[in-house]
Amino acid sequence: MGKVAVGAAVVCAATVCAAAVLIARHRMRSSGRWARAMAILREFEEKCGTPIAKLRQVADAMTVEMHAGLASEGGSKLKMIISYVDNLPTGDEKGLFYALDLGGTNFRVLRVQLGGKDKRVVKQEFEEVSIPPHLMVGSSDALFDYIAAALAKFVATEGEGLHVSPGRQRELGFTFSFPVRQSSISSGSLIKWTKGFSIEDAVGQDVVGELTKAMERIGLDMRVSALVNDTIGTLAGGRYYDQDVVAAVILGTGTNAAYVERAQSIPKWHGLLPKSGDMVINMEWGNFRSSHLPLTEYDQVLDAESLNPGEQIFEKIISGMYLGDIVRRVLCRMAEEADLFGDTVPPKLKIPFILRTPDMSAMHHDTSPDLRVVGSKLKDILDIPNTSLKTRKVVIELCDIVATRGARLSAAGILGILKKLGRDTMKEGDKQNSVIALDGGLYEHYTEFRTCLESTLKELLGAEVSDNIVIKHSNDGSGIGAALLAASHSQYLEEDS
Repeated sequence: MGKVAVGAAVVCAATVCAAAVLIARHRMRSSGRWARAMAILREFEEKCGTPIAKLRQVADAMTVEMHAGLASEGGSKLKMIISYVDNLPTGDEKGLFYALDLGGTNFRVLRVQLGGKDKRVVKQEFEEVSIPPHLMVGSSDALFDYIAAALAKFVATEGEGLHVSPGRQRELGFTFSFPVRQSSISSGSLIKWTKGFSIEDAVGQDVVGELTKAMERIGLDMRVSALVNDTIGTLAGGRYYDQDVVAAVILGTGTNAAYVERAQSIPKWHGLLPKSGDMVINMEWGNFRSSHLPLTEYDQVLDAESLNPGEQIFEKIISGMYLGDIVRRVLCRMAEEADLFGDTVPPKLKIPFILRTPDMSAMHHDTSPDLRVVGSKLKDILDIPNTSLKTRKVVIELCDIVATRGARLSAAGILGILKKLGRDTMKEGDKQNSVIALDGGLYEHYTEFRTCLESTLKELLGAEVSDNIVIKHSNDGSGIGAALLAASHSQYLEEDS
């Protein structure tokens, strides 16, 4: 072999060696990055852990806070608001009633024709309207004028057989799903905004007064006969069809719970005891907090950067407004510290709330062999193309950790209510069902979340008791419920009886 050939062979071998070293380094770096990504995921999973013992502690803490909130105003993080609803619907209600359901980024206007015990809901129509983002942070007049205009437009479409009796005002049940200090069945002042709303000049105002003034400004003759919270609306809607309903839980953009309490068990109630002996309590459970809640650094940063730091901690780990963003925050850490999506951090991954919970749900439910839904969501929403299958699997695992924690904590909250009512155990000869009415997009559309919540509640209650506890999807309970409560609090009740 000539010198040139030997030289060429040496150069060639050196090149191959160098390439092999580079590949080995790349693989080592790559496996190092992957190990880091896995370490971030495992640490997060551990911090989100919800073993049964912890869930029981959360449920006990919920019950303790419920007692404290009923004992005195400001006695607990749970406001335990007296709703002034002491008579839930019976099925005898008759007539045409409207409802306005304002509880998140959309609101709905509804009308319901009620036909009494035999006919129940004869006819029902509704329309959904989006709230432009600027109105969520603008002025009170601007928001309520927009709502009143939509309501007037809807009233103008009343069809055959849907007119109110001559000489009577139209009556409206107003579902307002934010913390309100209620002063009667049809008045209450806004305590604070949640769920991304921040309209300073509305805080402290009577929201029925604000809506009434807006309706007057455009000549709409309508009386608000009941101001209720979406959860109380859901409770009323559930009770209308099933007298065993004892509580309602909303799991949607935000979250809350309401239940029927014995009026004599409310030390802070100083009025006359209602004839029924019952009082519906609006818990505002989104504001629950306890040292037993499994909070992570991601939750703490999300809270610190939110519009209401230190508030609504339970809501921030279980509700639809936040779950997708928790997933985004962990992915962002993996991109920064473990190059999960390549050498640079995708810029869109840094945008808060860009990954919505419905998108998280779609990824979590992806069963295609190549997880193409995950791939397309990452590409379309976050501008992350060409992700590997193992990266997509990590995304699904992350969705599962976040959804599971939220669902299991929701079940613990429900157990807390059942404990307060003494319905978490079997009494001798007691076969009475306790029905919890559930509503909200998160519960309705996020199948993995719903399944996990229901199986966790069964696990917490045990086989015997869970046979008597029923979770019922009360679809659109908040809308129909508000109309039903408008009917049961109508100014014309005496004339009709």
